[in-house]
Amino acid sequence: MNEPTRRNCGRSLQGVQVSASRRSGTTDELGPDDPEPPERDGADLLAALLDGMDAALCAFDADGVVTHWNREAERILGWTAAEAVGRQGLAGWAVRSADAEEVEGRLLSAMHAPGRQVHEFALLTKGGGRVLVRTQSAAVRGPDGKPAGVYCAFSEVHAQIDLERSIALSESLLEDAGWGVVLVDADLRPAVVNAHAARLLGTGRTAVLGRPLGDLLSQGVEELENALTHVLADGAPPAPAEVWVAVRTPEGERRRCWRCGFLRLASPLAEEPVPLGVGWMFQDVTESKQAEQEAAVLRFRTNQLHRAARAAAECEDPAEAATVHLDFALAGFADHAMIDRVVGGALSDADAAGPVRLVRAAATPSGSPGPSLLDDGSGLPVRYGGGHPALQCVQRAGSVRTGAGSASGEEAREWARSRLWPADTVHALCTVLRSRGRTLGVLTFLRGSGRSGFERSDTVYAEDVAARIAAALDLAGASGTAARPDGP
Repeated sequence: MNEPTRRNCGRSLQGVQVSASRRSGTTDELGPDDPEPPERDGADLLAALLDGMDAALCAFDADGVVTHWNREAERILGWTAAEAVGRQGLAGWAVRSADAEEVEGRLLSAMHAPGRQVHEFALLTKGGGRVLVRTQSAAVRGPDGKPAGVYCAFSEVHAQIDLERSIALSESLLEDAGWGVVLVDADLRPAVVNAHAARLLGTGRTAVLGRPLGDLLSQGVEELENALTHVLADGAPPAPAEVWVAVRTPEGERRRCWRCGFLRLASPLAEEPVPLGVGWMFQDVTESKQAEQEAAVLRFRTNQLHRAARAAAECEDPAEAATVHLDFALAGFADHAMIDRVVGGALSDADAAGPVRLVRAAATPSGSPGPSLLDDGSGLPVRYGGGHPALQCVQRAGSVRTGAGSASGEEAREWARSRLWPADTVHALCTVLRSRGRTLGVLTFLRGSGRSGFERSDTVYAEDVAARIAAALDLAGASGTAARPDGP
C-alpha cells in the first residue's frame, strides 16, 4: 500500500489514526505554500492521550496495516512505533507465523461484529519472548458508517487478572463480607456501606450515607473520628483497635465493642497521594470481649478470696478476720460495705419470720477510703425502717439487690439517706450471713454513681464472701471474743 493510500485510510478512521504514524517519519509532505492543517492541534492532543494510556493500543486499517502503536504497547513488546506502524499485519514480528492467520483473523473480525470482542493469545516481544495478553477489539467506522479499520487495546493477562481480582475483592467486601466495611470520605461521613455494616449500625445501607457518625452512635464517636482523622493525615495504624460504642436503634441504645481496622484510600491517578477517604473495617466482638472481661474479673476475685483467707488465718480475733475478708472483697467490687449482726446473736428460720433488729458490727469509712472498723460495742440497733433491704434479706434468707433507678441528683441522695446509707449510694446488694443453719446478720455492699448496678455474677461473689464472714462471726460468738448484742 503506497503512502497516499495509507494517508487516506488514516483519515477514514475519524481521527483515531494520528501522530504515532507521523512521529515515525511517514508524515504528509507539505509544500512551501501549503497552510498548516487546522486539525494538527487536535491530532497532537489525541496522540498525547493515546501515548498516556495505561493500556497498550494498536490500530489497523481495513487492509490490516498497522496505523497506530502507543507507548504502552512499546513497553510490553519492545517494538517502537517507528518499527510497528506501516507493517502489514503482525506475522513474523509480533506474532509467530504459524499463529498469525488465526490471530489476525480474530482481530479483524471485529470490523464486522457488533460491540467489543475479547480474546487472549500470545504475542512476541522484540527480544524473542512470548507474552500472553488479553485484547479488546472493536471496529472503527468511517464517515459513511462502513468499517474502516479496527482498534485493539491489550494488556498482559496477569495485570488484567490482578485488576479483575481487585475489582472482585472490592465487590465481595461490599456485598458478602462477614464484617462491616464502610468507606468514609474526607469529611468523615460514610460514602459506601456494605450490608453487614448496615446491620451493625442498626439501619439501612442508603440511610447511612452522608450522615455524621454522631447521628448513628451516641458513645464512641469522638474516638472513631479521632482514628479516622489520624488515618487521613498519617496513614493506617499498625494494629486493629477495639472501640466501645453505643449504637442508636429504634429499640434504644445498644452498647457494643467493635474491633476496627483502618486503611487510607489514595487516588492511583495522582502523582502524589491524594486522600480520598478511609476504608473502615470492623467486627462485633462484644461477646468475646465480655467473656474476656468476665474471666479476668473471676480470676481477680478468686485471687482476692485466696489472699483474704491467708490473711484471715493469721488473725487471732475471729471478728478481725471478718473485717479482713470484708476489706479484700471491697477492692474493685464496691465503694462501701457494712456488717450488721442480728440482735441476740443468731436467728433460726422460724424466728426470722417475725420482727428483726440489727446492730452494726463493722463498716468501711464513708468519708475517705480506709480499712473496715469494728463497732464500738454499744449494741444500739440500727434504725432501719420497715421494708429495708437488709431486713428483707434476713426474712428471705437470701440476697436482695436494689438501686435508685432513674432518680438523679437530690432524689437519689434522699433515696440513700432514707436507708441510712452514704449519700452517694445508688446501687446496693444485701447478702445474708448464714452459719450452722442460722442467720447471723447481713452483709451489705454499696456502689456510687460511677459504677454499674450489681449483677447476678456479683451476687454469687458476695454470697461467697458472706459465707466466709459468717463463719468468722460464728466463731467469734462461740469463743466470746465478740460481744453478743442482746438489745434492750
